Amino acid sequence: MNKLTVRRIEESDAKDVSDLIRKTISISNKKDYPEDLMDQLIEIETPEHVLQRASWTHFYVVSDGDAIIGCGAIGPYWGKEDESSLFTIFVLPDYQGKGVGRLIMETLENDEFFLRAKRIEIPASITGVPFYLKMGYHYKDGISEPDDEHLIRMEKNR
Repeated sequence: MNKLTVRRIEESDAKDVSDLIRKTISISNKKDYPEDLMDQLIEIETPEHVLQRASWTHFYVVSDGDAIIGCGAIGPYWGKEDESSLFTIFVLPDYQGKGVGRLIMETLENDEFFLRAKRIEIPASITGVPFYLKMGYHYKDGISEPDDEHLIRMEKNR
């Protein structure tokens, strides 16, 4: 692993970020979800979808040399100024467990959307829950089962 760099996404990154998300879903998330559901999600995660998300969030990428290996975004929670939400946190499978996710979380937790918020929510995948628990997030309202969107709502209060 080279020296990792973190920066805000650029329009030219959209295809690489889309490919990263799709690959990670197909390898890491398929073990926790039905394949057809993950295939639907992979279809949605286009470069255009990435840029749409980046248009209203602070979207970051992590690079190892020239390769984008991770991403994450933070934005307002339903337009609120005192609540924010984390989105689109993905690390390529080959880099998982090597501190990349922690680097993304540290970046997001130093962003102005985090610093102004009293509460931060994560619509977490089943796959991501153990990591978010280690990062100090807990189950929203004590609910640890996936909701109708197949997500587990987690939060951190500041």
